[in-house]
Amino acid sequence: MKARGIMSREQGYSFIELLVTMVIFAALVGIAIPSFSVWVANSGLKKAAADLYASMNWAKANAVKGNTQWAVVFDVTPGSQGYSICSDPGGDGNWSTAGDNTIEKTVLFSNYQKGVSFGHGVASDDIPGNGAPPADDVTYPNDFVVFNSSGFSSGGYVYLQNSKGNTFGIGTKPTGIIMVRKWNPSRSRWE
Repeated sequence: MKARGIMSREQGYSFIELLVTMVIFAALVGIAIPSFSVWVANSGLKKAAADLYASMNWAKANAVKGNTQWAVVFDVTPGSQGYSICSDPGGDGNWSTAGDNTIEKTVLFSNYQKGVSFGHGVASDDIPGNGAPPADDVTYPNDFVVFNSSGFSSGGYVYLQNSKGNTFGIGTKPTGIIMVRKWNPSRSRWE
């Protein structure tokens, strides 16, 4: 026997309830997808910057350990952008002619997500704060940095960007200190 005032209802959902649920779900997905694509682009750029930082440290450590010179040679050619870590400049003694260098590792930016490449994105200043970033976004002469047996190097920076315009600068001081900076667009400065 049923109690008075209580209506019985069959199990299941009405078409209206299902439709409202689907509309809410679609709205949430519509909000989440742009945020997710920004997250993916930024994670690829962060990984590329962290890998370059680690590669520079590896080259420096091996130069000191082997009492020799190691270099990171940057390839700014569109379509094949990346860098190589080299332990010897080859027979010509020139790091910039990478064809005969002893290459220990090569990294291509095309292996990262969302268009990681050399570039300064939305950054309007170089890292020292002296003006606009360089045209090819590598400040090292001849696009390479050499670490000597004491761990010292030339000073300079490499600028990396993603498809969203976010930017990192990875570079060295002449003392061999390796630094990573990120452009903060809301403050218009490197941090």
